[in-house]
Amino acid sequence: MSDEQWFYCLKHNAVEGPDGCRSADRLGPYPDKATAARALEIAKERTEAADESDKEWRERGSTR
Repeated sequence: MSDEQWFYCLKHNAVEGPDGCRSADRLGPYPDKATAARALEIAKERTEAADESDKEWRERGSTR
């Protein structure tokens, strides 16, 4: 396994290594370039899953 880390730069819409843009402009780290290239897709999938979970929680109501 490699210790390399890859990031997706939101400013340049590009995959970059650890010496790229500032952290506020990046998503990651990711374990490889291919995964970093999917950063926006991964973020969308995670957001949709969280939204669905929130919807289910609201419909079920709080148990507190």
